[in-house]
Amino acid sequence: MSKGIFPIDRFESLRTPFYYYDMELLHRTLDAINHEAHRYEGFVVHYAVKANANQKILRAIRQAGLGADCVSGGEIEACVRAGFPASRIVYAGVGKSDWEINLGLDHDIFCFNVESLPELEVINLLAAARGKTARVAFRLNPNVGAHTHSNITTGLAENKFGIAMGDMLTVIERAKQMKNICVVGLHFHIGSQILDMGDFQALCNRINELQDILERHHIRLEHINVGGGLGVDYQHPNRVPLPDFKTYFSTYARHLKLRPGQTLHFELGRAVVAQMGSLITRTLYIKEGAVKKFAIVDAGFTDLIRPALYQAYHKIENISSNEPLDTYDVVGPICESTDVFAKQTDLNCCHRGDLLAIRSAGAYGEIMASQYNCRQLPAGYTSDEL
Repeated sequence: MSKGIFPIDRFESLRTPFYYYDMELLHRTLDAINHEAHRYEGFVVHYAVKANANQKILRAIRQAGLGADCVSGGEIEACVRAGFPASRIVYAGVGKSDWEINLGLDHDIFCFNVESLPELEVINLLAAARGKTARVAFRLNPNVGAHTHSNITTGLAENKFGIAMGDMLTVIERAKQMKNICVVGLHFHIGSQILDMGDFQALCNRINELQDILERHHIRLEHINVGGGLGVDYQHPNRVPLPDFKTYFSTYARHLKLRPGQTLHFELGRAVVAQMGSLITRTLYIKEGAVKKFAIVDAGFTDLIRPALYQAYHKIENISSNEPLDTYDVVGPICESTDVFAKQTDLNCCHRGDLLAIRSAGAYGEIMASQYNCRQLPAGYTSDEL
């Protein structure tokens, strides 16, 4: 049990559901990232803001020296508010609107990760109108599969992301003809919640092949961006609070053949913040069904959508009880049958008013919350402020 990590006495006065963020674990995680990444020359880590854009968390990540990987204008604005230098911000996304591109140009961000030729043409036009030169990296679709949920793979030819490998040379040559474009690198991202390092090794092999092709055409790029994707242990958040950053970075160091002077960029999101966050919810009712027992809580998929969207597993703990275990379906109040956090899960015997902690919810939790059923968005509290 992990009841000791939660200030339960302070939770009692707070309106549930809410997110609780363990800042000590975040700092440990950031220290581990920096320790392992800095073992290798030219490794640069950006935080994927889409995982969690809570301002208190963003400021801590910025203070640790990470850059930012943004996928919207709103994320760029959030990072600027949190103090990230524009020179450490990259902007990806398959559908960048004009105002978002102009925002990146006005802030002179490090680079745009471009996903299509039409997008490149628009960036060139908008940069010309502002008298700017836009730095771009081309996101290539490497057609590399990842051992993860089908909804969060991004590197297959069938996915909407990136430029086809066969178009790489054509797009780079076209960019060279544009007066307001400077090509600085290549960008890749094959998916999320990846625990099999063989997937990252396969990406390295593909990048090596593509770089060989570029060299045969006398093209040398300054930056390679391999995205993120490193997963976390949702089954054992107490036993394995930190992802395997050592093996992750060493996989790239061993298998990716960087050219002299090249910088290697990473975009870690889930691996940075998932384990630090828990959704705290209060038990409303214990309902005895015909064939099972339900713990009905005040959180729903409006607060944490991952179980409904991906059938994702999150460990759930009754942090109010030390009674013997009983078996429950943990469900929320939303008027949808998919509003289920767990089926047939063992919890210390639950009663009305007990607080449950839904663990490993720091990534894609608060940031994906909605107001369906006219529900209020959940608050987010850090351990520093409670």
